[in-house]
Amino acid sequence: MSFAANLKNAMDERRMSQTELSALAGIGKSSISQYLSGKNVPKGTVLEKLAEALETSVGFLLEEADVTDSVRGTPMKNVPISLAAAMLGKGEQFVRVSLQRGTAPFGFAVKVTGTRYSYHISAKKLNEYLGTAK
Repeated sequence: MSFAANLKNAMDERRMSQTELSALAGIGKSSISQYLSGKNVPKGTVLEKLAEALETSVGFLLEEADVTDSVRGTPMKNVPISLAAAMLGKGEQFVRVSLQRGTAPFGFAVKVTGTRYSYHISAKKLNEYLGTAK
């Protein structure tokens, strides 16, 4: 998926409007509009501000998705903590701590601010880890 699609998905997941993202990130609404249309892709500190405002990572926003959700048939970039925990037969806190410590081979955590983290679990790597990859 493109940066524009990843940005839109992140905004939709958080039910965030362009105006809200603009205010949180300190970036003009017209710039947000251009990013969503695919006309421009932000770089450097602007990209970092967007990721922080959306409580995600720069890597997540720039990531190319090629894994499909087996239920919906749509591209899946990030498996929710709750789903990963259920698939692994572990608690959500176990998964969070594993991602924070870098011991989970299927994802990572990015410290956003203070004690807040953004978690990213690759559907492909999680399925490979579980031995369910196609």
